Amino acid sequence: MDSTDVEKRTMNVLGKRRRGLDFGKHVELVRFHGLTSFKQDSGEEDDKSNNGEADNETSTVDQAQEWRPQTRSVPKCIILHYSPFKAVWDWMILLLVLYTAVFTPYVAAFLLNEDEARMKLNQNSATRLQNAKTNQADPLVIIDLIVDVMFIADILINFRTTYVANGEVESDPQKIAVNYVKSWFLIDAIAAIPFDLLLFGSGTSDTMTITGVLKTARLLRLLRVARRVDQYSEYGAAVLLLLMAIFTLIAHWLACIFYAIAYVERQTLHAPISWLDALARDTNNPYLPNDTSSGPPLKTKYITALYFTFTSLTSIGFGNICPNTNAEKVFGIFAMLLGSLMSAAIFGNVSSIMLRLYQGTEEYHERQTSIKEFINFHHIPKTLAARLVESHQHSWSYTNGIDMNG
Repeated sequence: MDSTDVEKRTMNVLGKRRRGLDFGKHVELVRFHGLTSFKQDSGEEDDKSNNGEADNETSTVDQAQEWRPQTRSVPKCIILHYSPFKAVWDWMILLLVLYTAVFTPYVAAFLLNEDEARMKLNQNSATRLQNAKTNQADPLVIIDLIVDVMFIADILINFRTTYVANGEVESDPQKIAVNYVKSWFLIDAIAAIPFDLLLFGSGTSDTMTITGVLKTARLLRLLRVARRVDQYSEYGAAVLLLLMAIFTLIAHWLACIFYAIAYVERQTLHAPISWLDALARDTNNPYLPNDTSSGPPLKTKYITALYFTFTSLTSIGFGNICPNTNAEKVFGIFAMLLGSLMSAAIFGNVSSIMLRLYQGTEEYHERQTSIKEFINFHHIPKTLAARLVESHQHSWSYTNGIDMNG
C-alpha cells in the first residue's frame, strides 16, 4: 500500500470524525435549543405550579393563623395578657377579692354595730376620751382603702391589656377599651366605687348602714374568680377543696345575715325573745337599756351564728341555737332549703371525684389479681412469678395504666 492510499484513508477518518463532532455539536445545539424552548414553553406551567404551591402554603399559613395568636408590635403603654406582670397582678387581685368576700359581709353585719356604739360613746363627754383611745387607726379601714385603690388600678390596667380575637393578639388601645367595656367593666366599676370616701364625714348610723350594704357590691367580682378557678376543674383534689371553701363561704355569709336579722329585730321587739337575748342569758352577759356595748362579746355572737348556719346547711340542727321570731324562722327555712340543695350538689361531686381519684388504684389491684390468678392456674415457678409481678409494677410506675400502644 502506497503513501497516497494511506493519506486518503487518514483524510476519510478525520472527515468522519469531524462530521461526527459536527453532528455532536449539532445534537448538543439541538438539545440546548430544545431545553431552552422547553424551558420557555414550560415556564408558564412552572410558574402556575409554583403559584399553586405558594397558594397552598398561604392557605396552610392562614389556617395556622386561625388558631395561633399572632403577636404584633405592641406599643409601650400596652400590657400583654400573658406577661409575668399581668399574671402576678391577677393573683394579687384574686387574693383581694377573696378578702373582700370574707370581710365585707362581716363588717357590714357585725362591725358597723360596734361603730354605732362608738359614736354613741363619743357623744358623752365622760366616755369620749376612753373611746378615742380605742378608736385609733382601725386596720380594716386602711385595708379597705388599699382594696379600693387596687380595684381602681385594676380597671386602668384592664384598659391597657391585650386580648385574643380571631386567633390574633389585639393591641389596639381603642379595640381593647371597647372589648373591656362590653365584658367586665360594669362589674369592676361597681365593685371599685369607694363608698367610704364618698360618704366620708356623715357620721350618722343610717349612713354607716347604707355604706356597709353598698360595699357588698364588691362581691360581684367573685364572678371573675369563678371563671378563673374553672381552669383547675380537671384536678380532683383542687375541686374538692374548692367545694369545701364554697360551702364554708356561704355558711359565713348566712351567719352574717342571721346576726343582722336578730340585731335589727331586737331593737323593735317588745319582749327579749331573739336568739341574741337567749345567748345573752346563757352567757350571763345581758343587754342593758342604756349601754350599747353590753351583751355577749362579738366573737361569741359570730361563732354562735356560724354554728347555727352550719347545722342548718348540713341538716343536722341540734336545736340548742334556734330561731324564735318570725323573720328568724323564715331565714331558717331558707337556710335548710339551701343546705339540702348544696348537700346534693357537693356530695354528688365529691362521690364522682373520689371515684376518679381511686379509679387507677382499683385498676392496678385488678391487674395484680389477674396476674396472681394466672400464676396459680399455670403453676408458674416462684422466680418467674416474682419477675412477672415486678414487671407489672415497673410498667405501671411508668405508664399509670395508660396503653402506650393504643
